[in-house]
Amino acid sequence: MHDLTGFQRDLLYVIAGSEEPHGLALKDELEEYYESEIHHGRLYPNLDTLVEKGLIEKGQVDRRTNYYTLTRRGDREIDARTDWKSAYVEIDPDGGSAADGGSAADGGSAADGPESSEP
Repeated sequence: MHDLTGFQRDLLYVIAGSEEPHGLALKDELEEYYESEIHHGRLYPNLDTLVEKGLIEKGQVDRRTNYYTLTRRGDREIDARTDWKSAYVEIDPDGGSAADGGSAADGGSAADGPESSEP
């Protein structure tokens, strides 16, 4: 997962947390998170990259609608990323982290927010 952009990782996380989401559902979810419009020219090429890397599979609902599912490799990559991240950011049982409002002085660190380093 080290070679993915932040946007691609976010796509992977949303797909993992959804049941066979289609492109527009992913777009809506990420627009809510990023608080800005996600253009089709950004979304679909990044989904295709995740398919090419073997992290997700694309299925067809009908002639116009595809759905996406996580592969076993994608699931392993998310688990590995979670393990790596937990070595640096303490996650509390309520779903927050030391980064969610803590400062470096009291154990917090920089939050892992939306990244924009993708094509």
